[in-house]
Amino acid sequence: MVLSYQKGANKMLECKNLMKRYMNKTAVEDISLKIESGKIYALLGPNGSGKTTWMKMAAGLVKPSSGTILFYGEKIGKNSKKHIAYMSTEPFFYSFMNIADVGKYYQDFFEDFDPIKYDNLLNRMELSKKEKAKDLSSGMAAKLKIAVTLARRAQLFLLDEPLNGIDIIARDLIITTILEVVTEKNTVIMSSHLVDELEKIIHQAIFIKEGKVALSGEVEQIRKEHGKSIVDLYKQIYA
Repeated sequence: MVLSYQKGANKMLECKNLMKRYMNKTAVEDISLKIESGKIYALLGPNGSGKTTWMKMAAGLVKPSSGTILFYGEKIGKNSKKHIAYMSTEPFFYSFMNIADVGKYYQDFFEDFDPIKYDNLLNRMELSKKEKAKDLSSGMAAKLKIAVTLARRAQLFLLDEPLNGIDIIARDLIITTILEVVTEKNTVIMSSHLVDELEKIIHQAIFIKEGKVALSGEVEQIRKEHGKSIVDLYKQIYA
């Protein structure tokens, strides 16, 4: 089955009663969510709240202990991985690679990788193909991860802490670049604790606390119902 966007059927990802346990620790507990196409989601919460574990399950890198997670009605697996681009917080380039090698590496693994788009993103991020990945500063390495991930023609982009290590000036560039990716056919989910940077661009907010959904919904509706900004709600939930 070829998984693709169908007009009128915008429910892209759905998880029901999703749980993940590691030995005696529960990282994700009974999460049920529906992710629609054409939107930007913020997965909010401090370190250790379960954001990364949820993303890795959505990307098909970690198997749930129980519950279900579907991509356009199909279980996460080989087919869905072709359409889901995941960017981890950890470095994932070999030390011998230069930036050109990183692009070739991705092109070998992902059919939807666009080398022309990659070149354009590198220019925007002011990255040279000759530079060694291991020699990059944390901020430049973060830009490289963004560039190589967004160079895929994916339907779902899962970006784990994309603004980490990015200075204030470069954050606007990263956010603008991410905004340009979103169409009616795809979706971006970003995990972050930098709420003030994301509030102005997201459509939906999902607050994760101790592996559970503490609050979720459309940003405007959440503000209206609670009479507070997303930043203030973050402070209230995690204080």
